[in-house]
Amino acid sequence: MRLILIACLIPSAIIAAEDNSRKNVALPAPFATPSVRNGPTIIPQPADVHLKVPPGFVVEEYLSGFERPRLMILGPSKELLLVDSTPMGTVWLIQAKDKKKLIEGLDRPYGMAFWKDYLYVAEATSVKRYKYDAKAMTAGPGEEVVSLKQFAKGISTRALAFDRKGEKMYVSVSAEMDIDTGEDPMRAAVNRYNPDGTGHEIYASGTRNIIGMHLYPGTDTIWIGVEERDALGDDLVPDYFTHIQQGGFYGWPYAYIGNHEDPRYKGTHPELVAKALVPDLPVGSHVSMMDFAFYTGKEFPKQYRGGAFLAWHGSFNRSKRQGYEIAFVPFAKGKPSGPPRDFLTGWMTSPDSTDVWGRPVAILELPDGSLLVSDDGGKKVWRISYKGK
Repeated sequence: MRLILIACLIPSAIIAAEDNSRKNVALPAPFATPSVRNGPTIIPQPADVHLKVPPGFVVEEYLSGFERPRLMILGPSKELLLVDSTPMGTVWLIQAKDKKKLIEGLDRPYGMAFWKDYLYVAEATSVKRYKYDAKAMTAGPGEEVVSLKQFAKGISTRALAFDRKGEKMYVSVSAEMDIDTGEDPMRAAVNRYNPDGTGHEIYASGTRNIIGMHLYPGTDTIWIGVEERDALGDDLVPDYFTHIQQGGFYGWPYAYIGNHEDPRYKGTHPELVAKALVPDLPVGSHVSMMDFAFYTGKEFPKQYRGGAFLAWHGSFNRSKRQGYEIAFVPFAKGKPSGPPRDFLTGWMTSPDSTDVWGRPVAILELPDGSLLVSDDGGKKVWRISYKGK
């Protein structure tokens, strides 16, 4: 596998967030290059272009017929649930590639999780739970447990997770703006609740846009994938992948990647700049870090076990396009042990072209050890399996 060469990624960036004393991550100066708008043009898959995976792996189209397929989870009987994240969104239930609409009429749904016999769904403006009949695979009427109606504007993704005992629910709410000092404290934060929606507290803050949020296998350690701010140049600010600690502040909007102060708010809150934590793994600037999955299966070769697969939706504000791929990060002792490596590539036709034919969002491990990848650019789901010896 080719290592991904990222100007802002250096070995000292692969550190624990608790080690707040190490803030010397080398980054380019702000405004070293102009800020650009360079959004992609989604095209049909070219006839002579295919996705690429390492030797021994096979990638194939698995499902299609969606509008905006995003997060996926498995149900109690290993049935597949997938959100179609549109203004009148849907939760699909899929068995053996046969799909039916489980819940309809949702406001840009994204996060999902099971708790006891309930399915929780996080919409842009609400977290609701539905009594789930595991035998019939049907959902009852929705019951709102958290209202987010005040957050209808701006970034709509709301990630959702429970601790292992099912005692606490975690809900991320993204910032409304790319950068702003006047937003509600619930935004750009991980919010914690009891499962019935009571007992709200802010668990971690300064996280501009969390798309993925999962527990590290066998622990209650929460990991997140964060899209950072724009308008500081091609190579600022790196998105990142990190575990979080209770009460931790991760910089937005005053600082980034530790105590790098945002020049647009210079001197505004030096005490917050000083306390900003360094994430475990900064990745490429503007790659659009989305969901991720820790690999616990046995189908893939040993070097993948315990590591993380990251979905990069792809840049729209960088002069040369990057992202549009699935990367792999090796782990050792519960921490990243190396930089991201290319794993699934090919959706981007060229860094110098606007044409792309897919944008990966979410990753899910199936019981057989294969991976599913949702692609809201191509409006389909892909499956990766290993056929090598």
